Amino acid sequence: MNLPSWFRPKLADTLKGYRAPDFSADLVAGLTVGIVALPLAMAFAIASGVKPEAGIFTAVIAGFIISALGGTKVTIGGPTGAFIVILYGINSQYGPENLATCTVMAGVILFVMGAARLGTMIKFIPDPVTMGFTSGIAVLIFTTQIKDFFGLKLDQVPSEFVQKLRALFEHAGTVQWPTLALAAASLAVILLWPKPWQRRVPGSIVALLIGTAMVALFQLPVDTIGSKFGGIPQALPSPHLPSLSWDNIRHLFQPAMTIALLAAIESLLCAVVADGMVDDRHDSNQELMAQGIANMVCPLFGGIAATGAIARTATNIKCGARSPIAGLIHAATLLVIILVAAPFAKSIPLATLSAVLVNVALNMGEWHNFRRLAKWPRSDAAVFLATFGLTVVIDLTVAVEIGMVMAAVLFIKRVSETTQITAVDEKSDREGPEDSLVGRDIPKGVMIYRIAGSFFFGAADKLETALKRAGQEPEVLILRMREVLAMDATGLNALEDLHERLRDRGKHLLLSGPHTQPLFMMGKADFLDRLGFDNVCANIELSLERARGILGLPPVPPSDPLYAEKQKIEAARQELASALERANKVLNSPVSPADSQVQSARKHANLGGGGKE
Repeated sequence: MNLPSWFRPKLADTLKGYRAPDFSADLVAGLTVGIVALPLAMAFAIASGVKPEAGIFTAVIAGFIISALGGTKVTIGGPTGAFIVILYGINSQYGPENLATCTVMAGVILFVMGAARLGTMIKFIPDPVTMGFTSGIAVLIFTTQIKDFFGLKLDQVPSEFVQKLRALFEHAGTVQWPTLALAAASLAVILLWPKPWQRRVPGSIVALLIGTAMVALFQLPVDTIGSKFGGIPQALPSPHLPSLSWDNIRHLFQPAMTIALLAAIESLLCAVVADGMVDDRHDSNQELMAQGIANMVCPLFGGIAATGAIARTATNIKCGARSPIAGLIHAATLLVIILVAAPFAKSIPLATLSAVLVNVALNMGEWHNFRRLAKWPRSDAAVFLATFGLTVVIDLTVAVEIGMVMAAVLFIKRVSETTQITAVDEKSDREGPEDSLVGRDIPKGVMIYRIAGSFFFGAADKLETALKRAGQEPEVLILRMREVLAMDATGLNALEDLHERLRDRGKHLLLSGPHTQPLFMMGKADFLDRLGFDNVCANIELSLERARGILGLPPVPPSDPLYAEKQKIEAARQELASALERANKVLNSPVSPADSQVQSARKHANLGGGGKE
C-alpha cells in the first residue's frame, strides 16, 4: 500500500523484515504492559470523574490507534495522570457530554498540528515550564486521592485546590480505618515490591490482586468498583456522537487547547525517552497526527483523552518490545480482559486504586528540582516556581500561559544582556587582521560603533543610549554589523530612526558588513533604498573609503594588514644598507696587501640587500 509522504506510520517501516523472534519479544512485552495498564486505566478514569470502564476503553482504542498510526516504534498510548486535573474540572463544570466534545476538539487540534508540521515546535517549551506544571499536576493528583485513600465520607470533592483542601479538612473526622489500612498496605506492597520482579510481575498488579482477594474473602467494609459504579461491562460500547452546539464549542475551545498542548508535550516527551532507550528516531509530526486520531475516536466509544504514557512505554521496552506490534498486543490484552474477566472487577477496592495513583503522583513529580533551585539561574527558578504554584492553585492553562510568557520575557532579557554596542578606534579594536582598524586612518568627523549580538527589541535602545553617552554626533557614523546574526522589527526601526535623525541634520549613516538575515530584512523593508546602497559596505576598509568620499577627502593608498611589520622590515633593511655603504667607503680607501682578501669579498657583496647566499 502506497502511503502519502506526509502520513507514514512507523508500523509500515518496522514490518519490513519482521520475523518470528521479533513477534515473540513483542508478544511477551505486550501481554505484560497490558496487565500493567489495567489498574492504571481504571484509576485514571475514576480520578477524572468518569466510570472506570472509560479508562479501559481508552487504553484499548487509543492504545491500538497510537501504536498502529504513530511515529514511534515502542510507545504505549492510553489515559495518563497528567489529564486527571483537566478532565475532572471539565467534567464537573460542563458535564460528561461536553467532556467528550472537548476531547474530540483536542484531537482535531492535535491532528492539525501534526499535518502542519508543528511537531518540532514543542521542543521550544522550556524545561522549567514543563517540570513546573508536571510537579503541580503530581500534587493535584495526590490531593484528589486523599478521599479514597482515607475513606472520607465526602460526596463530591471540589475541583479547585483551595476549596478541595477546605472540604477535606472539614471531613477529616470521617476517616474509615479499614479503608486506610487497606490503602496503606496496598501502597506498601507497591513501594516495597522488589525491583528485579517488576519486569515480570508489577507491584501494582500484586497489590490489586491482594486487595481484591482480601475484600472478597473477609468482606471488608470498603468501597469497591461494584458498590460505587455497578461493575464493568463485558464489551465495548456502540459509537455515540456527542451533541454539538456553537455555544459549547466556543466555551470549550480553551480547555481543548490545554488538552491538546498537554497531549503533545507528554507524547513527544515519551517519544524522546523511548528513542534514548531503543536507539531510534521518532517522527514527531506523525506522532501528533496519531494522537489526534486517537482522541477523536475515543470519545465516540465512551473514552477520555489519551497520549503517550512514559511509564508504560518504559515497561514495554524493558520487557523486550521491538515494534509497534507490542502496543497492538497490549490493546488486545485489555480487550480480552474486558470480555472475560469484567465480572471479577466488582470486588476491586477503590482504596487499592487510590494507592496506585498515590504512587503515580510520587513518581511523577520533579521533586529533586526543588533542591536544585538554589543552583539554578534566578530566572529559571522563578519560572519553575510560578508554573508550579499556578498549576496547583489556579489552573494548568493559566500556569502554562504565564510560564511561557515569563520564560520568553526572561529569555529576551538574557539575549539583550549579551548584545554589546561600543565605540571602537584603532587603539581599542580587537577584530581580526582582515577587519582590524589598526594601521588605518580614521578621518576626523567619523565615529565607528560595533554591534555584537542579536539586535532585538530588548537591545535596540542600547544603540541610542550609547550614542547619547558619546555626547556628540559625527559627520559620518559607521555601524559595524558583522557580529549581528539576527535582527527584528524593533532593531530595524531603531536603524531607521537613527538614519532619519542624521539625515535631517546633514549627517550620514554607513553600515559595515551586515549579515544575511539583517541584510535581507532591511532590503525587504526598503530601508536600503532610503539609506542608499553605496552606504552599505562589505567591510571596514570600504566603509572608511566611503566615509572619506562623503567628507570630500582624498583616498588613502590601499591598506595592507601587514603594513606595520613591513615598515619595520624596510627600516631595518635601510639601516643595513647604510652600514654597508659606510663599510664600502672604508674599503675603497688605500689598503695593504694583507687586505686583498677583504677587497675580493667586497666585489661579491650586494650592497642593495637583495642578493642570495
